[in-house]
Amino acid sequence: MIVGAGFAGYHCARTLSRLAKGAAEIVLLNPLDYFLYVPLLPEVAAGILEPRRVSVSLTGTLPDVRLLLGQAHDVDLDARRVAYTDAEDREGTLSYDRLVLTVGSVNKLLPVPGVAEHAHGFRGMPEALYLRDHMTRQIELAGASDDEEERAARSTFVVVGAGYTGTEVAAHGVLYTEALARQNARLREGPRPRWLLLDVADRLLPGLDERLSRTADRVLRARGVDVRTGTSVKEATADGVLLDDGGFIASRSLIWCVGVRPDPLVASLGLPTDKGRLCVDEYLNVPGRPEVFACGDAAAVPDLTRPGEVTPMTAQHAQRQGRVAARNVAASCGRGAPRAYEHHDLGFMVDLGGIQAAANPLHLPISGPVASVVTRGYHLLAMPGNRVRVAADWLLDAVLPRQGVGLGLVAPWSVPLDTESPEVARLPRGTTGSA
Repeated sequence: MIVGAGFAGYHCARTLSRLAKGAAEIVLLNPLDYFLYVPLLPEVAAGILEPRRVSVSLTGTLPDVRLLLGQAHDVDLDARRVAYTDAEDREGTLSYDRLVLTVGSVNKLLPVPGVAEHAHGFRGMPEALYLRDHMTRQIELAGASDDEEERAARSTFVVVGAGYTGTEVAAHGVLYTEALARQNARLREGPRPRWLLLDVADRLLPGLDERLSRTADRVLRARGVDVRTGTSVKEATADGVLLDDGGFIASRSLIWCVGVRPDPLVASLGLPTDKGRLCVDEYLNVPGRPEVFACGDAAAVPDLTRPGEVTPMTAQHAQRQGRVAARNVAASCGRGAPRAYEHHDLGFMVDLGGIQAAANPLHLPISGPVASVVTRGYHLLAMPGNRVRVAADWLLDAVLPRQGVGLGLVAPWSVPLDTESPEVARLPRGTTGSA
């Protein structure tokens, strides 16, 4: 049984089904029926890609895996049973012989007054769809207002967290809102939409190569993004954001990208953790529980390339850990030999929108249009499906104007920042469901 269909869970299920060749029943428990290719989510929010382009069907690409739509909420390790709530709020349990926990992560919260009430995260499809509608609506409301202060506030967008996600959201967001403003008769001649990118670190992309940071900083500043390092939010209100330097930014848009934390299910297991992540050995096995494996964001996997440290929470590691976990599950059943997880990162790529990107494939720094081509080529190769559709959307975006339409599919209250399930939207009756 595999719990979670993110990068680790999806690739674990895919590899294990190929190894099993029908000799074992593989059950994948996940709230939704698709694998979300998260790295392209900012392009969904910016209206470049349609939502289904980055949503890969689980049943369509994992034909030998039994998909069970549900959210795990308890694991009885001694009885080897997982309790879950299905897509229609019915309770159920399922037993297992081998368990792979790949439950991923949720938005990281900080004790900042007003943030949970007024900010929105960026972890799942509902949040991306909400942000696209929200940006569109704010620009339209700004164009309709005769009050200069209101117009300025609605045209101001604050992104907190200048890591991988926050940088890409700001880079794509400023291009999207400027395109909308150019189409609006009352905003065409007015001030450009204002974007701020804040982080307590001393540079953008603090966890990546400094050369990527410098490129991203240069591109964003050239687009007019107000990049403020060494700055954090002291309080958030409905009217704006109070910064720790005493400044107040009038805004209706606070986008929270400060990082992630392991899924709360991990803490409920009663097993040793490292900064909230489940402790495993180099074979992705939970010590003392030979039938339980874990990988991805939920697991503290020893980094054999950096003794004494654990692997970072990235898609690159999660995808490869999922494949190794599948092989080790098969080995525990007598097929093959267990393999320790060891991976030297191949570099990182940051899509900055338009024809701009920053990348260091194989640790060779590149930027500009060349980096953009390499970045998009990598994403096409890494995606397990929908490649032609994604490439077609990119081509159409290059030759046609952006479609600025707010569909109103996701309400603000349905995507709270403090949620254990950012991949699903909250429904009116207190239940959950897909967006």
